[in-house]
Amino acid sequence: MRTFSFGAGVQSTAVLVLQAEGRLPEPYDAFLFANVGDDSEHPDTLRYYRDIHVPYAEKHGIPLHELRRIKRDGTTPTIYQDLIDLPDSRGAGIPVYMSNGAPGRRSCTGDFKIQVIHKWQRQNGSSKENPAVCGLGISMDEIQRARTDSGFPDQTLEYPLLDLRLRRADCYKIIEEAGLPKPPRSACWFCPFHSKEAWRELKRETPDLFQKAVELEATINVKRARLFAAKDWDKDPNVWLTRHLRPLDQVVDDQLVLDLDGPDGCDSGSCFT
Repeated sequence: MRTFSFGAGVQSTAVLVLQAEGRLPEPYDAFLFANVGDDSEHPDTLRYYRDIHVPYAEKHGIPLHELRRIKRDGTTPTIYQDLIDLPDSRGAGIPVYMSNGAPGRRSCTGDFKIQVIHKWQRQNGSSKENPAVCGLGISMDEIQRARTDSGFPDQTLEYPLLDLRLRRADCYKIIEEAGLPKPPRSACWFCPFHSKEAWRELKRETPDLFQKAVELEATINVKRARLFAAKDWDKDPNVWLTRHLRPLDQVVDDQLVLDLDGPDGCDSGSCFT
């Protein structure tokens, strides 16, 4: 079984086009989009996925599946829901920055993308004797994000863009030549791995979402303060959505200054692709 972890961004879209045009060394049986929640994915990503990716895949006979995390009780949580609803959350697994600058524990990608795709593979026949292939959309300019071990005995990883020695700029060209519009940034709108420029863009283009991110950061810190007080922990409970270790609305201004401080921190090919 050959599957591709479809992040719905630039690189993933390029791989979809390459498959449609018969330009991959070996095609995939299914493209798998793990949706971490309609309230968590950027609305532009979901809009492009449903208006562009889905009909394009259907036109070219490519199986493209939208997956969700389903818990044992049958509920389908989202990352944003967990951040808001879980009592005394320490950050609910997103890569917040601690008050000392250290990265917080991150489990969002694993819980909502990697595990979800792996579950689908197991349900569709992968085994230790017959492992599933999982393709990831990492390009040459992000080769440091590539890893060799999936962590699962019934799954192997491969990188079609690396095999073809394609860079992100090549991916844009492939998409443009296919007549498709440029895909938006692929990541949760509140992801701490955003660059400062990405935060500025969010504030300019979707100020309501930016304000929600400001409120989310504050909500997480209220919960952490409550938890630290209950545990009598003598530490600064505050965490931040940027590495600048200040409230988001104090860090982000409206000036257009490129600042490429993310997504280099994300070591998974499941996000920002």
